[in-house]
Amino acid sequence: MKAQYLAFFKPYEVLSQFTDMQNRLTLKDFIPIRGVYVAGRLDFRSEGLLFLTNDGIMIQRLTDPHFVHTKTYLVQVEGIIPHEAIQRLETEIVYPGLQTRLTKTSSIPAPDLPMRSKPVRDYHPTSWIQITLTEGKKHQVRRMTAAVGYPTLRLVRWSIGRLTVNGLQPGQWRKLDHTEITQMKMDLGIGP
Repeated sequence: MKAQYLAFFKPYEVLSQFTDMQNRLTLKDFIPIRGVYVAGRLDFRSEGLLFLTNDGIMIQRLTDPHFVHTKTYLVQVEGIIPHEAIQRLETEIVYPGLQTRLTKTSSIPAPDLPMRSKPVRDYHPTSWIQITLTEGKKHQVRRMTAAVGYPTLRLVRWSIGRLTVNGLQPGQWRKLDHTEITQMKMDLGIGP
């Protein structure tokens, strides 16, 4: 079977898998290509970039914590997050036992993202931050922002390495071009 490499903008309240016993929306509702698997997941309430492939080596490099690569998230938090909280996220292990590496975190203006199927309620002020991780544990970003006192309201994975969700709308997917595949492989230390 020919290798397949896909970028998908996972919408809010869609599972990062192809089956579900509770009849919730899954990847099969959006992606008609058989035999591809998700390299990493996003939780049900998170949105953004998923990378799917049938290339086992690529999946292993993207999911094994031994192989370090970046993932960048755009995060809407409850409240106006001060510089001190951002600095803690960047310079401290704010969630011991879950977080093992430092992040790169900055305050950003509200990004131009597609509307979510269920908008974040706007009864209180919010702010946006960008967090770049080199690890990815279950609910890590949500737990980290809550640990500094600013719970996550909306979480969008913008990129995995150099691959971004830019140009896709929620529910859309596309095949990676040759240059993107080659660059990802090089970045992950997979031969030419």
